[in-house]
Amino acid sequence: MIDGFALAAKLETDRSLSLAEYEALLRQRSEALAASLRERAVRVRQAVYGNTVFTRGLIEISSYCKNNCYYCGIRRDNRSAERYRLSPKEILDCCREGWDLGFRTFVLQGGEDPYFNDALLCGMLRQIKREFPACAVTLSLGERSRDSYQKLFDAGADRYLLRHETADKAHYGQLHPETMSWDHRMQCLTTLKEIGYQVGCGFMVGSPGQTERELAKDLKFVERFRPAMCGIGPFIPHKDTPFGAEPGGSVELSCYLLSILRLIQPNLLLPATTALGTLDPLGREKGIQSGANVVMPNLSPVSVRKKYALYDNKICTGEESAQCRGCLAQRMAAIGYELVTDRGDPKTI
Repeated sequence: MIDGFALAAKLETDRSLSLAEYEALLRQRSEALAASLRERAVRVRQAVYGNTVFTRGLIEISSYCKNNCYYCGIRRDNRSAERYRLSPKEILDCCREGWDLGFRTFVLQGGEDPYFNDALLCGMLRQIKREFPACAVTLSLGERSRDSYQKLFDAGADRYLLRHETADKAHYGQLHPETMSWDHRMQCLTTLKEIGYQVGCGFMVGSPGQTERELAKDLKFVERFRPAMCGIGPFIPHKDTPFGAEPGGSVELSCYLLSILRLIQPNLLLPATTALGTLDPLGREKGIQSGANVVMPNLSPVSVRKKYALYDNKICTGEESAQCRGCLAQRMAAIGYELVTDRGDPKTI
């Protein structure tokens, strides 16, 4: 077996490892190897993005979802979930507040809620772009048809985030009911890229049934797919789901993977997620120091933030809030990074 430090050096040079090599790099994880990967990732990140950290204003538009994913707190069959939908006016008001706070990207995220049909979303996208033509709009609304994705793109959506959750088909089946298809999820990602979106994929770290083999497949998928963004974070169970008693993922493994992803694709947009901050008060800083370069504070109305409960104990007040952008800027400055007012498009390299 090739030594992990040699694999880290090879990855920094070649931007690619074999599936077996990725698995070996994961199996050999240690504090020393994590430090080596982190140092390499920061060096690569610095060469592409300097010390800048991009912000996105997250607007959680609906906690209704037609799907029944086994790990998700807003799954259809969770009768304890608090449901809400933001109106188009409420969403536009969030964008207006965000613009005044310095945000130049808005992320509209929600469950797969049929209420948000193409006509409603397209009208809203056109209004956002009329008021803020310099902004970028990201959608994260799950699986839709090619025709729907095309209409939303034509109406002004710039980016689309669709986590693949796992690049292993059998593992996908452990996490989702039979009504959901791994093949369809992967086809959606391909379709989004063909249409012209900046596409984001992503996966949970430490999800039930996941081993180094599944994670290696995730890394190889990202290497081949070359998304604009990849969102990863520790799996945190929700008590009202079939996986509510499962152990969660770790900040340390998530940061280890962030460093590997930065070496795979130096211009990748990598968020330091809210889940990192949920498990560790300094989780987002650790993510940035491991190669991440995006944070996504919450612009949703305070009244609904706790209702969008994908997992237990989600932080809903304080410095994850977009209204405390200055606090977050100070926290980034304390570790040597600058929070910038920018659309934050991926750099061409």
